[in-house]
Amino acid sequence: MKLSRLLVPALAAFAFATTSFAAEKLRVGYQRVMDDAQAIVGYEAGFYKKHGLDVELVEFKSGTDLIKAIVGGQLDLGVLGFTNAASWSSRGADLKVVGGAQQGYHALVVREDAGISNVADLKGHTLASQKQGSTADTVLKGVVLKNAGLTPNDVNIMGVSPQIAVQSLVGKRVDAAFLFEPQATIAQLIAPVKQIYEIGDVWPFPCMVVITSGKVLKERKDVVWNYLDAQREAIDMLKNKPADSAKLIASYFIAEPTLKTMNKGELPREQVVQGAIESQTFSAALTEKDLARMQEIADIMQAQGSLKTRDGEPFDVGSIVDLSWQHARKL
Repeated sequence: MKLSRLLVPALAAFAFATTSFAAEKLRVGYQRVMDDAQAIVGYEAGFYKKHGLDVELVEFKSGTDLIKAIVGGQLDLGVLGFTNAASWSSRGADLKVVGGAQQGYHALVVREDAGISNVADLKGHTLASQKQGSTADTVLKGVVLKNAGLTPNDVNIMGVSPQIAVQSLVGKRVDAAFLFEPQATIAQLIAPVKQIYEIGDVWPFPCMVVITSGKVLKERKDVVWNYLDAQREAIDMLKNKPADSAKLIASYFIAEPTLKTMNKGELPREQVVQGAIESQTFSAALTEKDLARMQEIADIMQAQGSLKTRDGEPFDVGSIVDLSWQHARKL
C-alpha cells in the first residue's frame, strides 16, 4: 500500500509532463506542385515534429479552395499564392501573409507543331493555365501577355489544374500551357513540346507565401512561428540537398518509380524531381523588393477587376503582411 501511494503522485506527474509536451496540432493546406515542395519536405523529413508540431497536410486542387478553407476555419494556415490573400482581404477577410516560400517560376510550354516561337505567337491559339484569379492567371494576363502586346481576348485560355494542363497538351487539346514545376519538365520529357518562356527569369516575383488568419496568428502565434521555423529548415534542405529532398517527395509528383520519356528512356522519378527542385528559388523571407512586387501584382489585380476595395482606393499590401517572425529571426 505504501508503495502504491508513492507511485500515484509520480505517475500523475509523468502524465502531466507527457500532456504538457504533446505536439501542437496544425492543419496545413498545400497544392501538389513544386512551389509547395517546402511544405511536403517539412512533413516527410520530420521537421514539423522536431519543432513540436503534429501537422496534417491537406491537399487542394486550387488556391481558391485552399483560401476558402483558411477563411472558414477548416485550416490553420496554407502555402499558396499571394493573390488569394489580397482578393479575400479586400472583401473583408482577416488574413495575414506571415512568410515567404517560393519565387515565381512558371514556364510557357508549347507543342512543337503549333508554330509558336514566342509569346506574341500565342495569338489565336488555345492555352491551358490556372483558374481565373489565381496567381498564375494574374501574371499570365497582366505581365506575360501584356508585355508581348497581347490581351487576354487574343488567346483562348483554359483554367485547369497543372496535371490537366499537361494531359491537354499531350493530347493536343491545347497548343500551349503555362505550367509550374515539375509539370513543365514532365511535359517536355513525355511529349514533343518545348519551353519558350520562363517568367521567373524575366519578371521575378514571390509566388507562394505562407498565409494564416488573423485569429490563428493572434491566438497561436508560437505555433505559427514553429511552423515557419520548420519550413525554413525544409527550404535549407531543398537548397543544399536537392537529391535527398527528391527522394522524400518524388512520389507526390510521379506515381510510378520511373517516368517513360520520349528520347531518354525510363528515368527514375527522383532524377526528374531533383532537376525540378534545382530549377526553383525557395525563400523563407520576404524582401523589400518582394513586397514592392506584391504591391505591383495587387495593382494589376485591381486593373483586371479581380480585386476591389470598398472605397476604390489602391489596395495596401502592407495591411495584410506580418513579418514579425522574420524580424525576430533576423532574416
